[in-house]
Amino acid sequence: MKKLVYTLVFVSLFLSLKLMAQYQPANLSKKDVKKAHHWVEKTYQNLSQDEKLGQLFIVALYTNKGEAEINAVRNIVNNDKIGGLILMQDDAAREINLVNEFQQKSKVPMMIGMDAEWGVYQRIPTAHKFPWAMTLGAIQDKSLIQHMAAKIAEDCHRMGINWDFAPVVDVNTNPNNPIIGNRSFGSDVDNVITSALSYSNGLQNSNILAAIKHFPGHGDTSTDSHLDLPVVSHNSERLNTVELAPFKALMNKGIGGVMVAHLYVPALESGKGIPASVSTNIVTGLLKEKLGYKGLIITDALNMGAVANKYKPGELDAMAFKAGNDIMLFSQGVSEGKKLIQKAIDNGEIPQSRVEESVKKILLTKYFLGLDQYTPRNPENINTDLNNDSHQILVQNLYSNALTLLKDDKKLLPLDGKEVYYVPLEEAPYQTFASRLGSGILIKKAGEINTIPVNSTVLVGFHKDNSTAYKPYKISEASKKILYDLAKNQNVILNVFGSAYALKDIDISKISTVLVAYENNDDSMKATADALNGKTKIRGRLPVLVNDHLKAGSGIDFNPKAIK
Repeated sequence: MKKLVYTLVFVSLFLSLKLMAQYQPANLSKKDVKKAHHWVEKTYQNLSQDEKLGQLFIVALYTNKGEAEINAVRNIVNNDKIGGLILMQDDAAREINLVNEFQQKSKVPMMIGMDAEWGVYQRIPTAHKFPWAMTLGAIQDKSLIQHMAAKIAEDCHRMGINWDFAPVVDVNTNPNNPIIGNRSFGSDVDNVITSALSYSNGLQNSNILAAIKHFPGHGDTSTDSHLDLPVVSHNSERLNTVELAPFKALMNKGIGGVMVAHLYVPALESGKGIPASVSTNIVTGLLKEKLGYKGLIITDALNMGAVANKYKPGELDAMAFKAGNDIMLFSQGVSEGKKLIQKAIDNGEIPQSRVEESVKKILLTKYFLGLDQYTPRNPENINTDLNNDSHQILVQNLYSNALTLLKDDKKLLPLDGKEVYYVPLEEAPYQTFASRLGSGILIKKAGEINTIPVNSTVLVGFHKDNSTAYKPYKISEASKKILYDLAKNQNVILNVFGSAYALKDIDISKISTVLVAYENNDDSMKATADALNGKTKIRGRLPVLVNDHLKAGSGIDFNPKAIK
């Protein structure tokens, strides 16, 4: 009888743990589950109400805003007993030292997060940059994305980061989207799902938490939510088949977090102008109850203009928690938020069970991430560890696999051994590409194209500024005219070092060969030059609908060995 009771208790504990948190490391034993449950219960019971409320907040840590800013965070850590930090710009060694200091002072080790969609480079400029999601969406072998995410996880561990707020699963159906764009895997729902799952698995198999974002879908917006509140006005049928589809498909895949966007979606929220991030209908009604998500639910940054311009610090945090979020990210008013949440509990507006539910989910996730105890990180050699040959080799392979050949009508590829004129256009550097192509390449400036002999092979490079993910992709009228003029008498290869959307209003019907490289940086340029010279295969596919002629999935394979 005792054995039966024990078995029933254990099954109950295991099921309750499964309900409390979505993420669990693989191959947990019964002993591991029992130990995790024991730690969560013991830790929860040892926290005061104020300390429990502190677990609900993550604040930002910058190292480039001066000592006053760092001291302000230090005071919040010491006084408000917060649950975590999000690391921002920009000194890796300083961040490690500060995290070591703050962790040692925390009763419960903090969860350390970062927006590291394209690696910790997104915040740490000395690190190595990985490709943007749009580039990854062009890759057909999705195991490469998982490999990349595992490398990002390695860098996160090196810095003491536990949570990468990635991947973006927004379906980018709007070419004019000012804030998603390159951060999306593309406009095809299935491609977004498979790419995002590979990315998430790469992180979580390496014990770094993932977070799919931005629920319920930020892909068709024309407003930057950092500045104002975007509106997604689609009906329920469209939302279910596009915007919500990746979230629905990934709900039961063990992904540890969902980040809720600051979006107004009238089809999901009848209250006028209420952002998803503070909508009970969307966070609790849709995400938790209808879709059955059990992992950590975190708001998008609460300092963003979409909400920060409309609500007071603290007030916004309380609204977000009441709506069903577990964690308030980038809080601008922790102490005020805690007071307002407690006031709502005292008034019966929020049940104490909500605090217990969220805090236990947070604690369980922390335990699974190894945060039942904290191991300090060593800042020595951090910049070299985040940027070395292992990064470069992997990244160039990713760019190589993303390269997308849309046409090669005159069979101009490979270039190896041919006399080729190269005309670099647009605003960004091109020298790495020209150098890698080899000494046989003859560079001509835009004003020199009339000196190129008729019927030559001319490579035109559209080199767009990729210093951030948000730079415009449009090609100037001057560059388009040069391209069209060359196409009249020359055999033209067009190479786009920028978004595929750059081709949106370009007529490529008279261009023999068109190759999309997606980004303009040293790794991308080296990978592209090698492919043009026949050293590697080309096998990528367009991740987005560009226009009526260039649809998602467009592209042809090129195998230089097969034609020799």
